[in-house]
Amino acid sequence: MLIRRLYLLLGFFFLTLAILGIFLPLLPTTPFVLIAAACFGRSSEKWHNWLRNNSTFGPMLHNWHINRCLTLRVKTFALLSMLLVGGYSIFFAIADFRLRIIGGILIAIGFCAIIRTKTCAATDSNG
Repeated sequence: MLIRRLYLLLGFFFLTLAILGIFLPLLPTTPFVLIAAACFGRSSEKWHNWLRNNSTFGPMLHNWHINRCLTLRVKTFALLSMLLVGGYSIFFAIADFRLRIIGGILIAIGFCAIIRTKTCAATDSNG
């Protein structure tokens, strides 16, 4: 019972990070959604189903669950947002050179992870 509650808490934590990642530079969305889904899958059928049926995250989760892939649309959005928002942050919003280097490394890691992930066809108009 305690483990299920811990997974539920972690699910909400990672879902919150995923939602923040939509708006904040250098914070990825996709990996946090996948982790949140895994946590909800171990703790709450209600929240796991809600996330899987969500119009924003559901198609991506479906593709990941079935094929371990992301659609070209999801990958393109992730890459462009990393480059545009992250790049803007590195060059204009962050003054400390060391933080710029760290930000650049994080963007590069995220970029490589997205590029290396298998691309699959969209399953519906949302994907």
